[in-house]
Amino acid sequence: MWRPGFPLSVAALLGPLRRGPGDPTYRSEGGEVWRGIRTPAGPVTLRIAARTADADVLARAWGPGAEWALEHVPALLGADDDDTGFDADRHPLVAEAWRRRRVRFGATHRLWEALVPAILEQKVTGQEAFAGFRALVRRYGEPAPGPGGDLRLRVQPDAATIRLVPSWEWLRMHVDPARSRTLVRAAAVADSLERLTPDDADTRLRSLPGVGEWTSAEVRSRAFGDPDAVSFGDYHVAKDIGWAVTGEAFDDDQLREFLEPWRPQRNRAVLLIHGLAGGRPRHGPRMAPRTHLPAG
Repeated sequence: MWRPGFPLSVAALLGPLRRGPGDPTYRSEGGEVWRGIRTPAGPVTLRIAARTADADVLARAWGPGAEWALEHVPALLGADDDDTGFDADRHPLVAEAWRRRRVRFGATHRLWEALVPAILEQKVTGQEAFAGFRALVRRYGEPAPGPGGDLRLRVQPDAATIRLVPSWEWLRMHVDPARSRTLVRAAAVADSLERLTPDDADTRLRSLPGVGEWTSAEVRSRAFGDPDAVSFGDYHVAKDIGWAVTGEAFDDDQLREFLEPWRPQRNRAVLLIHGLAGGRPRHGPRMAPRTHLPAG
């Protein structure tokens, strides 16, 4: 049992860890969130439920990584997030969003767990990325311990397993060679990546072939709860923020200029604006998913 001492929405904090509908590592049922996690001590099933009447959170865990998972529940739910110095009054939209609901960032402290789906989401539609992640976890992951198995909850494959996936199996999972090569290369140095700190993670991640600014930000936001990790290069983020504050879509350079006053908490401003204003209206046809299966 943990009493956070601040308003807490378990669903809002853990929602970004869910990789689309049908994510085999994530379940949300009746106000509870279940996750299959690979910890340094081994796989674990983690169940988290907020008890509103008692203003606390109840967590249970099963498997070799249970103790590690329970020790990290406060960090996962934003206990280490520090918004000191964040000036919401720099823009009225940010100020209004901040007045309504303060954004918190949780930290999983599992960098490999965040890196795998981030690479799979590079330069493809969400539908395609989520399908590839589901296929990878179902084929090469493992059942989560304890009651997680009854929920068909699974744990992501470890780096050693990723290194052994044949090239044709990546194609069967609709993962193109560019992304599969990036994953396999990252898997070769996964142990050293898990030792990264928030201070050196961006530089080290972006030194990996195939990992750029967007992927690094996606990883740091989840693994470390980095409030400055803006996903520049995203298909929607700059356009959505520009539309919310000016009525016209921004490009990445315009977004950088707009967010600069909030450094080192730029992504806090992004989430506040997006949470209040939502995304821009979508018009026209959606991007169609591609296929990477060889013809014939």
